[in-house]
Amino acid sequence: MSMSLTEHTRFDFIRYANCWEDPDILLSGLNPPENSRILSIGSAGDNSFSLLMSNPEIVIAADINPVQLYLIELKKEAIRLLDQVETLQFLGFMDSSDRLRTYEKVKIKLSNEARTYWDNNISLIRSGVIHQGKFEKYFQTFVRYILPLIHSQKTVHGLLELKDQSAQKLFYDKIWNTTRWRFLFKFFFSKTVMGYLGRDPNFLKEVKLDVGSFIFNRAALHLSSIGAQDNFILRYNLTGAFRPLLPHYLRLENYDIIKSNLDRLVLFKGFAEDALELHGPVHSMNLSNIFEYMDMETYQKSAGRLTSHLLRGGRMAYWNLMVPRKISDLKAPKITYLHELSEALTLQDKGFFYNQFIVEQAL
Repeated sequence: MSMSLTEHTRFDFIRYANCWEDPDILLSGLNPPENSRILSIGSAGDNSFSLLMSNPEIVIAADINPVQLYLIELKKEAIRLLDQVETLQFLGFMDSSDRLRTYEKVKIKLSNEARTYWDNNISLIRSGVIHQGKFEKYFQTFVRYILPLIHSQKTVHGLLELKDQSAQKLFYDKIWNTTRWRFLFKFFFSKTVMGYLGRDPNFLKEVKLDVGSFIFNRAALHLSSIGAQDNFILRYNLTGAFRPLLPHYLRLENYDIIKSNLDRLVLFKGFAEDALELHGPVHSMNLSNIFEYMDMETYQKSAGRLTSHLLRGGRMAYWNLMVPRKISDLKAPKITYLHELSEALTLQDKGFFYNQFIVEQAL
């Protein structure tokens, strides 16, 4: 991300209260060995926590937005102090009337900066912090005000209930894919509305295509497949809640392992490239979709700096949404595109709106 972009973009609130990239394909793509060193874009922290499943030496979660790091810190200390159900209640995955009392226990472990932020924004915790990001509010607006104009809750549940592939496609084609669905979906997920309510308009400057139509076509493929039925991301998009599904880092089978490795997660405020200058080279990089926001010159410089800190044989993974980027296509970096792996994982991606998941390896 360029300095000019950061100068024109606010970083004093929660943009993402959850990570909207699929941790399962991220772990499969990077396949980090034990005791490895990992760089991860911070965002809401979810995928950085998931990377702790590999028993790494260190996971460096870097973000230029200090509030995102305060959020990661809050989640980290909640996981450290609470059992899985208590964490689900505290963060907002489950109902609770006891979040403020729980916060009094958690806040003791927070840094002074994080504690001050949460003390001054206690209403976010009271309401369930995983619902308080700008992007989450965008989805909630869709669920509360747009989707009811299109489909009833019964129809929504009908789309998500278990059925075979032919029945899923038939339901989408005959019941779900109405004229009103097509029109309102494309309007709400247009570049203008998404920039105003969801992402920052500055994040969409490099996008040259029809955003609403692109997202619609990606959604159509997924909603007509059985993958829609157990997708925690889609569940939130259509209902405003994850339950009964959960993100990878909070699933019961993963929780205790992640808890045991929490001290291996360190936070860095700043650019990912600068985090590497401080912490040294790494075996794996989770780069989210950061290249989406960069002009070509900034992207080329960033790619060069990042790959220079990727150890030989190490892997980097990132997503293309609406701006095509592939580091291995650039002339300078010594890195190769893992084509078959990337294509296979893209087909499995729960982040159905992404166009491509890229895995590349240092030579």
